[in-house]
Amino acid sequence: MTAISSPINLFEYEQLAKTHLSQMAFDYYISGAGDEITLQENRTAFERIKLRPRMLVDVSQINLTTSVLGQPLQLPLLIAPMAFQCLAHAEGELATAMAAASAGVGMVLSTLSTKSLEEVAEVGSKFPDSLQWFQLYIHKDQGLTRALVERAYTAGYKALCLTVDAPVLGQRERDRRNEFALPPGLDLANLATISGLDIPYVPGESGLLTYFAQQLNSALTWEDLEWLQSLSPLPLVLKGILRGDDAARAVEYGAKAIVVSNHGGRQLDGAIASLDALPEIVAAVNGKAEVLLDGGIRRGTDIIKALAIGAQAVLIGRPILWGLAVGGQAGVSHVISLLQKELNVAMALMGCSQLQDIDSSFLHFK
Repeated sequence: MTAISSPINLFEYEQLAKTHLSQMAFDYYISGAGDEITLQENRTAFERIKLRPRMLVDVSQINLTTSVLGQPLQLPLLIAPMAFQCLAHAEGELATAMAAASAGVGMVLSTLSTKSLEEVAEVGSKFPDSLQWFQLYIHKDQGLTRALVERAYTAGYKALCLTVDAPVLGQRERDRRNEFALPPGLDLANLATISGLDIPYVPGESGLLTYFAQQLNSALTWEDLEWLQSLSPLPLVLKGILRGDDAARAVEYGAKAIVVSNHGGRQLDGAIASLDALPEIVAAVNGKAEVLLDGGIRRGTDIIKALAIGAQAVLIGRPILWGLAVGGQAGVSHVISLLQKELNVAMALMGCSQLQDIDSSFLHFK
């Protein structure tokens, strides 16, 4: 990567990515719902929490390894499911998957990916410990959903990550203003063989909003989880939980992990920040399932704060897209390495030689 395309933190990647993306693509990636209050809160929640480092601890060797659902990770990081990555780079999800697997971090592939789940799984298969989950939107057509689950299991994905916070699409005003649609040559790779399943152009509206309204099942309830789990032996992860009672119920219905998430501020504007929801959910789950955090991670110190509250690992979204737009696979790898280096330095300065040392005693809440 050239000097101009080598930012030194994730915020600089965002600034640079804007010059590599169309206005429609950049707005789609960066925007939140409504007034984008929740989008901003995901960041300010981290800024409100301060750190209380411990001194005179041997930190000559720092160990960032962990595991999620029994699978090893080189650092406590997964790439969040994000649709339409070929808007950022021609290799899209394939480049992201290669960068993730090379770095030993997880990847959650979106149902609405622009590379097929089989193609992405093939990239992961080159790495014995690769952690790949498949994110699922449940369509009105049960046969379609069944086929997606069966394909994911056959391809070797390690878990199903069901998004539960999108019975309808949030009011994303930038997409509406841009009349968001996929450009010619891009399609929903996992659904490409099914007639009529595409993101339509709708004058004065977001094509994605129209797709959700026409195709996705807004009548989904807790009881449907039993049917979903009957389709494969894959463990179920629920993404989009923000309440302790929902978290406890998720465990009762068999979820093995919960992703505390407000969909990057893209669904219900005014919803609680993911980090602010985390303590209640960790308490409600009480060790019966693993808890992960998604939303607002931009620094290594953010990861420490999430882990100190009780998260097993974190998911990161938009910065991966910025890296992808700027430098393809190399850009994504650089974004991951920046976080890894920041986390390594922060661990040493905190007086923690391994992730298991981190607990709430290291935090100060204003």
